[in-house]
Amino acid sequence: MVPEEFLRALCGPWQGTCRTWLEPGKLADESAIHGQFDALLNERFLRHSYQSEIQAKPRHGEELLTFNTVSKQYQVCWFDSFHMNYALMSSQGDLTAQGMDVLGHYDVGSGLPQWGWRTVYSLVSSQELTVIAYNVSPQGEEAKAVETVYRRVAKSVG
Repeated sequence: MVPEEFLRALCGPWQGTCRTWLEPGKLADESAIHGQFDALLNERFLRHSYQSEIQAKPRHGEELLTFNTVSKQYQVCWFDSFHMNYALMSSQGDLTAQGMDVLGHYDVGSGLPQWGWRTVYSLVSSQELTVIAYNVSPQGEEAKAVETVYRRVAKSVG
């Protein structure tokens, strides 16, 4: 898939389920999620806005996505009200057969090594998108942190 085609294919409303692990192997939450992908600036950028809950508390977030034609990598900037509520995370990575795989880093405390956050976006079909994020320890060990399974919402006529 051509990078720009992948981004265009995401446009529109989505809904599904978001599962969150706060410790490796221990599911902490499963909630409904509603998302919207909108093209910006002549379809060079994409805004992903979403609303959900985590442990019965509202959760909102946004991502900006693009394909950098110079570096030939995807770039994502992300913040939300739960995971990244104190900073912006910038990630970058490569095209995959079904989408993209990006890696960013976040701070866990003053004087402590950063942790990684790897996110894999897979357009399983024109009607299904999965977004799976992994925490990556400073030693390189990965553990699933968030799994969102979206289904495309039919656009209403009228």
